[in-house]
Amino acid sequence: MKRTLAILLANPLSLLGVVLVSLVVLSALFADFIAPFPEHRGAVVDFVNFNKAPEWPYIFGTDLVGRDMFSRILYAYRISLILGVVVLAIAVPIGVTIGLVAGYLGGRWEYALMRLTDVFLSVPPLVLAMSIMGVLQPTLANGMLAVTAMWWPWYTRLVYNITRGEKEEGYVLAAEVIGASRAHIIFREILPNCVPAIITKMTLDMGFVILIASSLSFLGLGVQPPTPDLGSMVADGAKYLPDSWWLTIFPGLAILVAVFGFNLIGDALRDILGAEQ
Repeated sequence: MKRTLAILLANPLSLLGVVLVSLVVLSALFADFIAPFPEHRGAVVDFVNFNKAPEWPYIFGTDLVGRDMFSRILYAYRISLILGVVVLAIAVPIGVTIGLVAGYLGGRWEYALMRLTDVFLSVPPLVLAMSIMGVLQPTLANGMLAVTAMWWPWYTRLVYNITRGEKEEGYVLAAEVIGASRAHIIFREILPNCVPAIITKMTLDMGFVILIASSLSFLGLGVQPPTPDLGSMVADGAKYLPDSWWLTIFPGLAILVAVFGFNLIGDALRDILGAEQ
């Protein structure tokens, strides 16, 4: 703990990342209590207050049907974090398992699994996700599926490279000599040494998943109205720039805060876990 605290205090940007991510997470968790107009997350119309510039009580202004932008951004954070957590919860085990098996077993397993991974890596991530969403109905569940399909290969490649180096280490050779099973060696001996790199990448990827999901929504392929989503809010407001600037600026800044915060924390974790090793 002392080493961790020392590393954090030595880098003010790490502390900034902790603050930003904490704000994003707390905003999503307690949106029901923080949002001044929680009912505005749904299909609400208030033409009396439509398209208002930022003023009290609408500190981020209102959209074209009178909904409070600040309240909708808080709920959009909840959607983005749910999507990020679910995508990583599915993609990481798949990618890590394939990488471990390919890296340790080698031979035909390595060739088959890594060529499959290369096929997915050869397609630009956003293009792959757009292709999947173009076939499926644009819903939150299908959006998670599309992003997951493009995310697991990166963990496969990461863990595969680590495993190829680790399997020649003395502790692995010792486990093989005493007759440990392949499953034991892969998941009890090699996997723990991959965990620091996996955790760091997961933290960085939370920001990138939010960015990709927002990009899909910006193109109309993500979460559909009236559910609030940062990408669709930016897309809707872009038509009315520069007059109604708040419709685009505030959702765009919300994306920036989330992505920037997770990247700063990822860098901090890389320093901390590297120091512990």
